[in-house]
Amino acid sequence: MAGAVRGPRRPAAVTPTAPCPCGRAETYRDCCGAFHEGRTTAPTAERLMRSRYSAFVVGDTAYLLRTWHPTTRPADLDLDPAQRWTGLDILGATGGTAFHAEGTVEFRAHYSLHGRTDSQYEHSRFVREHGAWVYLDALPGS
Repeated sequence: MAGAVRGPRRPAAVTPTAPCPCGRAETYRDCCGAFHEGRTTAPTAERLMRSRYSAFVVGDTAYLLRTWHPTTRPADLDLDPAQRWTGLDILGATGGTAFHAEGTVEFRAHYSLHGRTDSQYEHSRFVREHGAWVYLDALPGS
């Protein structure tokens, strides 16, 4: 991943009152928007994963980097503006609650790129860093 970190770019379809891209039954402002704006932090690993997916949807590279563990975080991100994230399926989760220091989330994220649809599967690991959930890495094989 190369290139400069760019600021948020919200497609017109993702307004504060639009449904949240993460799939929860809340508006973007009241769901992932609250995390992206720093009004609160994700209470669980799954909510962090959902908010990171939404950050890809809206192009919020600053949030993605901020919620990435410092030992695995890249120096920068350069998202492809032609890629459109179109849906998220949570396939499973372990740990990752207020009572845990670690958790995993298995998911499939759907997208379109240059007229073709595809999906990305990942089984991600999350840990608490200074009390907040952060993305650590993908489990081998995902």
